[in-house]
Amino acid sequence: MPLVNTVEMFKKAYAGGYAVGAFNVNNMEIVQGITEACQELKAPVILQVSAGARKYANHTYLTKLVEAAVIVNPDIPIALHLDHGSSYELCKDCIDGGFTSVMFDGSSKPYEENVEEARRVVEYAHKYNVTVEAELGKLAGVEDDVKVEDDKAQFTDPDEVQDFVKRTGVDSLAIAIGTSHGAYKFKPGQKPRLRLDILQEVSDRLPGFPIVLHGASSVIPEFVKQINQFGGQMPDAIGIPEEMLREAAKMAVCKINIDSDLRLAMTASVRKYFAENPTHFDPRQYLAPARTAIKEMVEHKITAVLGCAGKA
Repeated sequence: MPLVNTVEMFKKAYAGGYAVGAFNVNNMEIVQGITEACQELKAPVILQVSAGARKYANHTYLTKLVEAAVIVNPDIPIALHLDHGSSYELCKDCIDGGFTSVMFDGSSKPYEENVEEARRVVEYAHKYNVTVEAELGKLAGVEDDVKVEDDKAQFTDPDEVQDFVKRTGVDSLAIAIGTSHGAYKFKPGQKPRLRLDILQEVSDRLPGFPIVLHGASSVIPEFVKQINQFGGQMPDAIGIPEEMLREAAKMAVCKINIDSDLRLAMTASVRKYFAENPTHFDPRQYLAPARTAIKEMVEHKITAVLGCAGKA
């Protein structure tokens, strides 16, 4: 099947009480690991490309890798999504370049400016059957080009969501309820918490409307431990408990973004391989187990968090 947008994915996810995984991609092995897992488990998937990934790998390389994944994995719906598009121009460039979904992130802008630019993106995207995600509220943390200090993070105001969706026409909405970008989501001793009460109020005001969670990696301790064991320095990396994410997926959350957990799984695998095989220098030798680590991580997320196995 060809690349799809997220309309049908989210309709099914909302009705079925599960979420679709949105996994960030940067190279071939990551694309392969993600889509192989989804093909085996018959799970829909969103492959996300950030502005940082486009700078690193080039837009054309990434789109062609995703097109190859569609051919190799024909039994699952795959959407190609721009993650954190900071401007109308960037979103337009990705739409023109074959993306089937884009996110316009105007959360750092004044409310009216966010509304106006999101509306412009929607107006252009919908001409080409491309879906649009936007964001209300600010998530703390650092990931690629997204950097928000803790004291500038803001929970989404439920009083704004109806006005925003009505005036912009966006197809989904990312909200801030306690998730955070990167691998250091909470301070040591701080209890992780998601404001499911805000999520419930948002869904009450927008019945049937798909909600998105960014910064939702769990920072699985075994990978942090393995990284540190083999020469890394990642003390105090803490993520979102998976049981909280599963609860959100049963509610209005139809898309959960996962990036840091993929990075951690891949890096832990590579560090371990180099430590155990100091004479090896063929990239295929260490990238093959790294690809397997990505695949196993995605399989875990699909079954333990997203609940979307068999939903393709």
